Amino acid sequence: MFERILHMLIKEFLELKRDKWARFRLIVPPLVQMLVFGYAATFEVYHVSTVVLDRDHTLESRDLISRFAFSDRFRIVRIAATDAEVENAIDRSDAALAIVVHAGFAQLLRKGQSAPLQVIVDGTNSNTALIALGYLNQIVAQYSQDYTLDLIRRGIGGAGGKMVQVTIEPRPWYNPDLNGRWFFVPGVVGSLTLVVVVSLTASAIVREREIGTLEQIMVTPIRPAEYILGKTAPFFLIGLAQVALVALFGTLWFHIPFVGNPLILLLGTCLFLLSTLGLGLLISTLAKTEQQAFAASFFVLNPAFILSGFSFPIASMPTPMQWLTYLDPLRYYLVVIRATFLKGVGLDALWPDLLGMAVLGVVLLAISIFRFRKSLD
Repeated sequence: MFERILHMLIKEFLELKRDKWARFRLIVPPLVQMLVFGYAATFEVYHVSTVVLDRDHTLESRDLISRFAFSDRFRIVRIAATDAEVENAIDRSDAALAIVVHAGFAQLLRKGQSAPLQVIVDGTNSNTALIALGYLNQIVAQYSQDYTLDLIRRGIGGAGGKMVQVTIEPRPWYNPDLNGRWFFVPGVVGSLTLVVVVSLTASAIVREREIGTLEQIMVTPIRPAEYILGKTAPFFLIGLAQVALVALFGTLWFHIPFVGNPLILLLGTCLFLLSTLGLGLLISTLAKTEQQAFAASFFVLNPAFILSGFSFPIASMPTPMQWLTYLDPLRYYLVVIRATFLKGVGLDALWPDLLGMAVLGVVLLAISIFRFRKSLD
């Protein structure tokens, strides 16, 4: 048995050696995609184009506006003089956000009263709008606090009394600077591995059937289970090498810390590859041509990416979709790779995700073997 699987392994690597384009595809595109995702994929928002309409023209209003001007989160692209200019800037997408300071803003503040600040947001990109509003609230809250303290120091509006405040002192764990790349880069490793391994294995058996070598192999003493294992082993080794290459490149280039146990990451990677190989081989046994395999891979990979929690929180999804995520091996692997990279947790915390990948891998490989045997009959 092992000798026949070894011959299959040698055969696959010889084919890879002869295919220069395949070697290029396994190395260069993943590294390029790591660079692109590492720099482009982020939840942080900078330089939000902003238009300002100041109807108050006081020291207080100018102080507030200057805080937005000197923040790297906002970029004031226009100082408007009328409401029509504000509307035109939002309609033409010249600005994503507008700040309107009404007349009497400073007068209300000096009386110790609340002063409204109008904010108009382009909601076509709801994610950017919500994040920008969060940054804006932080700036306004800090301005309000500083202004109140200044009034107290000058003995205006509450002089002689004590101002009671509740202040937030955030202490982020595992990512002190809240660097978005520390979250995204480990996730990119898992996502790229899923795409490459499923794409390769999805066309593995189909290619043999199209060029006519499958029938030649089947007249040999090799059994269906041995053939599947022989097809799985080389892609498993290729997947391990690619994870090591992409993870090392991403860690060194983007300075992502690794504080966990490498053996736990290796175990999680092996189980993840087992499940992705099973998924790719299942597609390969169902498809009749390479075009069908490619289309099926595209149909599977997009939902797997969306349901994994890579960019969209699973907790925000509807309950049926949350249950569906348990069929996605990338969901489990993202937990493992991020936890080992940033948190350094052990098997006591990660065993449910490791078990989930193991179950998916065994089930998918078993179905693949059954489907392959049925297609031969």
